Amino acid sequence: MKPFLILQLRPETEASDDEFAAILRKSDLAAENVHRIRLDCEALPEDLALDDYAGVIVGGGPGCVSDAPEDKSDVEARIETAVLSLMPEITKRDFPFLGCCYGIGILGHHLARAVSKARFSEDVGAADCTVTEEGRTDALLQDIPDRFGAFVGHKEALQELPDGCTHLVSSPTCPYQMIRFGQNVYATQFHPEADSDGFELRINIYKHKGYFPPEEAETLVAMCRAADVHAPESILRNFVRKYSG
Repeated sequence: MKPFLILQLRPETEASDDEFAAILRKSDLAAENVHRIRLDCEALPEDLALDDYAGVIVGGGPGCVSDAPEDKSDVEARIETAVLSLMPEITKRDFPFLGCCYGIGILGHHLARAVSKARFSEDVGAADCTVTEEGRTDALLQDIPDRFGAFVGHKEALQELPDGCTHLVSSPTCPYQMIRFGQNVYATQFHPEADSDGFELRINIYKHKGYFPPEEAETLVAMCRAADVHAPESILRNFVRKYSG
C-alpha cells in the first residue's frame, strides 16, 4: 500500500516523538508505512507529490494560525506556511487528510479565515463530545459512541462552519470539535491520538506556554489520569482503514 504522510509541528523533540509513536500505535500503522516529516527542522521536499501517499495526517502544535505575523516565531511561521501550501491541492482534489487540533485551524483558515481566539478556547482537560446526526453516518466515526471524552487544550478555535463542510462532532464549550470538507478532508479540534500518558507529558512540556498557570500542572495531570478517554483513537484507525486500500 502507499505510505501515509505524517506532518509534525512540535519543536520539542520529546513531545514530537511521543506524538508520532501514539499516531502509529492508535492507527495500527507500521513505521515502514509512513513518511514522517518534522516541519520544525526540515522543509517539505520540493518534489513532494500527493499521489505518492494514501493520505496526510497532521499533528498538533503550540502555534496559532490567528496570531499576528509579528507574534509568531520564525519556526511557527515556517511550519504554518508549509502546511498551508498543501491545502489548496488537498481541498481541490478532496484528498484524504486528517488534521488534529492545529489541523482544524489550518483547514478553517484556508477555507474561510474562520479561526480566532474570540470564542471557544478550551482549557487543558477532557471535553464532553457529542456526535452530530451527520456524524453518525460518517465512516471515521464508526463504532464511536454518541457521547465520548476527548483530550483538548487550545487557545484558538473555528468560529463558524466554512462552506462545503459537514459538522461531525460538537461539545458544549467548543461547537466545532470535528468537521469534514467534501468527502475526504477531515479535521478535529481534539487530539484523537492522545491518552493520559501522552497528555501528562505535554502538560509538563507546555506548562509555561500560556495554556494554564504552571502551578496547576499536577492538578491537570490528575484530572487527565481520571478521565475515561479511549474512543477518539478509533478515528485514526478508521481513517487509515478507509484510505489504505
